Amino acid sequence: MRIANLSGRLTLILGERAVDVHDASGHRFPADPQAIYEQWDEFRAWAAEADLGDAGHPYDAADLGAPAPAPRQLLAIGLNYREHVKEAGFTQPEGMPPVFTKFVSSITGPLSDVVLPEGGHTDWEVELVAVIGRTARRVREADAWGHVAGLTAGQDLSERVLQMRGPAPQFGLAKSYPGFSPMGPVLVTPDDFEDPDALELICSVNGEQVQRGSTRQLILSVPALIARLSEVLTLLPGDVVYTGTPAGVGLGRTPQRWLRPGDELVSSIQGIGELRQRMLPA
Repeated sequence: MRIANLSGRLTLILGERAVDVHDASGHRFPADPQAIYEQWDEFRAWAAEADLGDAGHPYDAADLGAPAPAPRQLLAIGLNYREHVKEAGFTQPEGMPPVFTKFVSSITGPLSDVVLPEGGHTDWEVELVAVIGRTARRVREADAWGHVAGLTAGQDLSERVLQMRGPAPQFGLAKSYPGFSPMGPVLVTPDDFEDPDALELICSVNGEQVQRGSTRQLILSVPALIARLSEVLTLLPGDVVYTGTPAGVGLGRTPQRWLRPGDELVSSIQGIGELRQRMLPA
């Protein structure tokens, strides 16, 4: 199943057609895309049985927003691909990789303009993003996929000057400028993939491929991350987890490379779709 946030309304995507869930369900489910995660199991059961026939209409990708636009918690994982650990100059973490938060005000949809911070060094990080569909507390890794509503594509844009300034890194602030957390274009349920643990990620800048990896290379897989995170905190329906980025970021290059005004950043994940961000001057 593929769902989307279309012009701020919860939508089922059926091929080239978009079906408004609030209308199709006789107002049983909310129009608000974020609210559906509180009723995820009920919604999945309805969607599996609903006779939608030829319902729906063509849609414009420019009208898509983030499939989880207002999570209560937005968590992100650092250093979760071995080659990225090496290029960043760190040693592989023992146990849980670094965990930080991104602020909700940084979320945008899949097609957006990003104003680059003045005097900064803004970097790219394509990531698989998991959205929680069922409260998770002390979940076993073997059961963790049952707590995932679906997967989407994300960019963890990062301003490296602020990130590295001061006595300790400022991960949360440096990764939370407006537009620094695009997600989309759709949320895909795990059962819709041949193997949700083996998805290709690609990122390009102005048509030049800068990142290519597979979620097979994750140090901690999506289920492992949910199990480890839920040992400490309660994951709530609609929460968002950025799972880490593969090698190829600008910080790890020689010479280092940063996004510039006019650049087009394209990020894609197999079976989900792509994000497109245009960089604008401050």
